[in-house]
Amino acid sequence: MSAGAVIIGFTAMLVMMILSLPVAVIMVVTGVVGGTLIFGWPLVLSMGPVAWGVQNENILTAVPLFILLGELLLRSGLADRMYTALAVWFVRLPGGLLHTNIGASALFAATSGSSVATAATIGTVSLPNLMKRGYSPSRSLGSLAAGGTLGILIPPSVNLLIYGSLAETSIGQLFIAGIVPGLLLTLFFMLFIAVQSLVSPDPAQQVEEELLPLRERLKLARHLVPPLIIFLVVMGSIYLGIATPTESAALAVVVALIFIAVSGRLSLPLLDTCFRQSAKTTGMILMIVAAAFMLNVTLALGGAAQAMTTWVASFGLSATWLLLILIAFYLILGMFMDVLSMQVLTIPIALPVISAAGIDPVWFGIFVVLMCELGMITPPVGMNLYVVQGVRTDRGPFGDVVKGAIPYALIMILFTILLILVPEIVLWLPAQMR
Repeated sequence: MSAGAVIIGFTAMLVMMILSLPVAVIMVVTGVVGGTLIFGWPLVLSMGPVAWGVQNENILTAVPLFILLGELLLRSGLADRMYTALAVWFVRLPGGLLHTNIGASALFAATSGSSVATAATIGTVSLPNLMKRGYSPSRSLGSLAAGGTLGILIPPSVNLLIYGSLAETSIGQLFIAGIVPGLLLTLFFMLFIAVQSLVSPDPAQQVEEELLPLRERLKLARHLVPPLIIFLVVMGSIYLGIATPTESAALAVVVALIFIAVSGRLSLPLLDTCFRQSAKTTGMILMIVAAAFMLNVTLALGGAAQAMTTWVASFGLSATWLLLILIAFYLILGMFMDVLSMQVLTIPIALPVISAAGIDPVWFGIFVVLMCELGMITPPVGMNLYVVQGVRTDRGPFGDVVKGAIPYALIMILFTILLILVPEIVLWLPAQMR
């Protein structure tokens, strides 16, 4: 299979996506048709065992558990109390409650693993308060959309699980690698809010917020304990080698259920809603992943990876230039595709190319997730933009959220370039784990 054939196949898949065909159907059709044309019907018969094998993949068992964890925190009210506890500490900073949007998103991301869930949860809690206090709609919505993207970078992350499965890379290493970049990106977002508020103050900042007494703030801080403990259970058990990612996810669900029971909110209707929603989301994700593995059979047997590697190597690009080109490629792709589709379509082809260039697969996993984050806030298909606009109560123009998100997209691009120049930001902590 030549590089030209791979490009033609990839283009055909993009055309089918533009025609709004389901992603899983597109990948199965491409894999089956392409495999039949190259190898005949015997290859098609091998697709069944491949799909069965994916559904029995041990790593992917963690996906429904982390999704269930996010649903439990979202629907039990723990996220609401967490936001209130953070707000009383950030309210006097330049930017006020906008810092709370980022901080609460980062903390919720450390337990939910979902970008959309993070943006929807924090947006639902914070937007009424922000609008009541007269905060700029674009700044408020932009901070929520950008804060939500932290859900797929700060571990545990469903997208890192998918990458690890597709790239056959250690999930534990990927989770550990996401901690420092996730915290740094959170700080950069908050630094931008502070600088923007000092240079161009929001009218809401002219009204000095009431600061609760220290005793009251410390009392509210108890609501931060559940998400912090859940994060420590997940990452601590993996880092210390006590549990696999799947086992750590199960432990986290048990701890979350204990906290919900102690708060008096555990009920059969709550569990029924959480289990049903988790099953729907898991079914969608695993269907796409199974379709991706079926497509990968055709790509692997056809030598697509080797052809692409040879083609890219013929340009004589350095690793830095290759990554800069990939940033532009993912930026454009993210404008038209959802995150999961970007991952399953590009990773099997890109991974052999970057491996040949000497780029660490763990580092590349964080790079891909950052590019997926970027796709979440770039129009016209940026999912977080629509999620935040959807929870908005005043139904203002969609341009507000796009305008507010653009600076954060630029920060992500600059941050990715920083990671290219200083890869130790990603690789230092996993090296300590080894």
